[in-house]
Amino acid sequence: MIEDISAFFEANNAEYIKFNNVEKKLHTRPDICAFLLLDKLDPSERDIVSAAEHDEIYLDVNIENIKKNATEIDLLTLIRCGVRYDEYLECFSMFV
Repeated sequence: MIEDISAFFEANNAEYIKFNNVEKKLHTRPDICAFLLLDKLDPSERDIVSAAEHDEIYLDVNIENIKKNATEIDLLTLIRCGVRYDEYLECFSMFV
């Protein structure tokens, strides 16, 4: 179980948007790959995009479920797909 998502994302910032480093891609497009992985880690029938502001989208996933279900490889995959952790809002986001 990953205790501190924020610290993990910060520690692995060098991998941000390095989609070529993803070994097991769920899709050829980074954003769809991230969405599919997030759905696997926190299944839901809700829309995954909860809000958008300027050039950023916010993702509607339960961070506690992600902490319980995600491996370090899963989180690295999200980072490599362009997912960021917003500390202020305590949610995942992506630039568009």
